[in-house]
Amino acid sequence: MQRALFRRSAPLAQQAAAAFDNQLAARSAPLLQRVDRSMSSLTIPPPACMLRPLEAPLRYLFGPGPSNVPPRILAAQGRPIIGHLHPEMYTIMNDIQRGIQYIFQTENNMTIAMSGSGHAAMECAVFNTVEPGESVLVAINGIWGERVAEIAERMGANVHRMVKAPGGYFSNKEIEQAVKKHKPVLFFLTHGESSAGLCHPVDGIGDICRKHNCLFLVDTVASLGAAPIFMDKQNIDILYSGSQKALNAPPGTAPISFNERACHKMFNRKTKPVSYLFDMTHLSNYWGCDGQPARLYHHTGPVSGFFALRESLAIIAEKGLEESWRKHKEVADYLYRGLEDLGLKLFIPEAELRLPSVTTIAIPDGYNWRELLAYIMKHHQMEMTGGLGPSIGMVIRIGLMGYNCEKSNVDMALNALADALTNCKKSKV
Repeated sequence: MQRALFRRSAPLAQQAAAAFDNQLAARSAPLLQRVDRSMSSLTIPPPACMLRPLEAPLRYLFGPGPSNVPPRILAAQGRPIIGHLHPEMYTIMNDIQRGIQYIFQTENNMTIAMSGSGHAAMECAVFNTVEPGESVLVAINGIWGERVAEIAERMGANVHRMVKAPGGYFSNKEIEQAVKKHKPVLFFLTHGESSAGLCHPVDGIGDICRKHNCLFLVDTVASLGAAPIFMDKQNIDILYSGSQKALNAPPGTAPISFNERACHKMFNRKTKPVSYLFDMTHLSNYWGCDGQPARLYHHTGPVSGFFALRESLAIIAEKGLEESWRKHKEVADYLYRGLEDLGLKLFIPEAELRLPSVTTIAIPDGYNWRELLAYIMKHHQMEMTGGLGPSIGMVIRIGLMGYNCEKSNVDMALNALADALTNCKKSKV
């Protein structure tokens, strides 16, 4: 009976379904027409460049960064993406924290990697520890002090500058006198001033800052992994770096660490930091540093960038940090001898103040530095650069760091320089 009823009612069901489809089609027709019209009304065609395959030349990156990246790190970055809030991602982030603690030589719990370049860490440090109207003291002997001073001024700090020409350095006596005078909440110094090729002494400065209740902020973007730095032993309150130089990872992540003194200042503010993205109240939770049982969504971290950073820190851990320092010094000394053999003058006369990762040479008399660099790029596919900021027109910069820190690369760089000096026109003046 039920089967017979179903057979008799089937045509009725089919008719009802057909009627419904017709009604739906009638209602959808105007919408489809609108979609068709919008699709046909495009006035901007697909750009021709997007219809061609990606092309990127192979270059020897012997400038101040980024540096060439080893295949192992490229392979790590090419691993399949996972979710930025997956448990496996948290494990990788925890590994990164441990790796940064090792290379910074710190036990600070508040140690993370910023999603961004070294500038992101620079702004994070200033935004979180300084409030509008507070006094900030900045040592400027190149471009990075200039940048920090501008960042602090933009967020309303009362900025005081200690200024020397590129290549100059500050004595501890000069620093203490300025700290006494200006009573800053924060004092900034660049450890590796890549625009001038200077590695600034750090010993004793942290003690001065503690004596005068001032936080000590240090930039190690160009020096980390290439020159010794000891965050805890040297009483550095905030230390940051970037991924793309001696760490030999791609650009885009920036290690940073805050000690307890910095955290006390940072988390007892009267006002919120000017940046939401760089607010350590949120970032400390995202990185599992705040002791909370759950990590909440703040932003989507650069998953592939974290893969690469984790691998770069692993390479240094396997090699040993002291071995990395030793090798950078050995290769830099080899480069110094070769440059002097070419008759070139090193910009930093004191050998102990030279930055091992980025070497600066005075522009040779009679040459146009832009022509020299253009010749080297054209004929040797090799990047070297001129000065930056206040050192423009004063130096040529050669960077051999991380993966590029090899004597064979020194020989290539010296050969390219010798070729350029021979074939570029020299003025009679």
